[in-house]
Amino acid sequence: MLEHPITTPNTTHHSLPGRWSAALGGQPDPERDWRLRCYVLRASDGLGSAAVMYFVPLMILTLTNSAAWTGISFVAEWVPRLITIGSSGPIVDRYSPQAVALVTSVLRVLVSVAALVCLMAGGGGIVALLFGVAVGMLAEVSFLASESLGAQASRRAGPQGHHVQSTMTAIDQFALLVGPLLGGALLLLSPAMFLGGITVVACVTTTAAWVLRDSPHNPPQASAFEPFTPVAAVTRGLGTIRRTPALAWLVGSLAIGNLVSGVLQVSAPITVTKQLDHSSAAVGWIWSMAACAALLAVTAARRAIDRHGLYPVGLIGAVLMCTATVTAGLSTSVVEYAASIAAMMAAEGALTVVLRTARARLIPADGFATALAASVLLVLAPFPLAGALVAAAPITSMSHLVLAVAAVQVVATVLCFRGLWKHRADYEHHSPATNTPTS
Repeated sequence: MLEHPITTPNTTHHSLPGRWSAALGGQPDPERDWRLRCYVLRASDGLGSAAVMYFVPLMILTLTNSAAWTGISFVAEWVPRLITIGSSGPIVDRYSPQAVALVTSVLRVLVSVAALVCLMAGGGGIVALLFGVAVGMLAEVSFLASESLGAQASRRAGPQGHHVQSTMTAIDQFALLVGPLLGGALLLLSPAMFLGGITVVACVTTTAAWVLRDSPHNPPQASAFEPFTPVAAVTRGLGTIRRTPALAWLVGSLAIGNLVSGVLQVSAPITVTKQLDHSSAAVGWIWSMAACAALLAVTAARRAIDRHGLYPVGLIGAVLMCTATVTAGLSTSVVEYAASIAAMMAAEGALTVVLRTARARLIPADGFATALAASVLLVLAPFPLAGALVAAAPITSMSHLVLAVAAVQVVATVLCFRGLWKHRADYEHHSPATNTPTS
């Protein structure tokens, strides 16, 4: 079960961090050591995913010089991701997040090596596209495993669960900071160097997953689940969302935020290189600067939630995100555009801490990954739509597209936060019944 009492591991690699704690003058803390391993896994996994997510579209744009193909490749990458999510939740619930993280990280190493070999053998844009699709599918499965571990740690932390979620979000933003820089630097050297770097990061993730493989916190439970199909798994998860109104409004808020993020993510290379006349390297710097702002916002959000609660902080973040999206559409220089992206990601970072904390409290621990998979499926569904919108829009109309999406965002945000206000008692205070005391 997810909420087993914590026992002190006896293996050498599990006790090592505890010995470090004792050496520094403190008592060994198995709970803290376990969380640290989860954070390392999250960081390495997120770093590789961020580098691929931001630079595969740029590789396609560089190879084809076509905005339409850039949008189409984004759709081609995200549709398989969404299909994968539908059947991944029950797998994580059945075999434990640790086991799933290990398998996906090993597969990512193999895919990266295969893509590198094909590229050196003369493969072109099609290799980059297939690599993005395959690694993207694995990234979604790994994300579900990582989120399940994070939610488990959040529930165990009780009223301080948002501290765990703020740390997870900060790690994600750090990955978004370093990922574009790493990907940009390697891509400037050569596509082969980029793939080689992704392979190295995947090896680090494999090592982190191996350390967590036999954690006592979440043992395999294969006998507890009936055989499933992807449709049945999604239906089961959607049933949980339907029975939890606050979760439904939460998913809606996350989905509209991802529509905005998706449009900006896939249109940024086009806007920066074609409309604002800057090099492709500027794209990486813009996203990295934005990630710095998001890191600061995540830290501030953690303290603000301690003082004011989830809803007020989330509302302020949503308002600021809507405002930043409008200014991004109105930008006439790369400085204005970079500032708008930074403000948008800062607001999104604070909002993510709120929404992930609420989600961890609202989804039952039993079958968490199945319900999470359904919610993630709905939340990520706007990404292919974002790619299709960019593919259909002329290069000169990117700013108009961003402004149109911003208008939709404002309306949807008002509706979602009105619903979240009505059901705020369901997520503002953590229910002791679902929490296992921390040892």
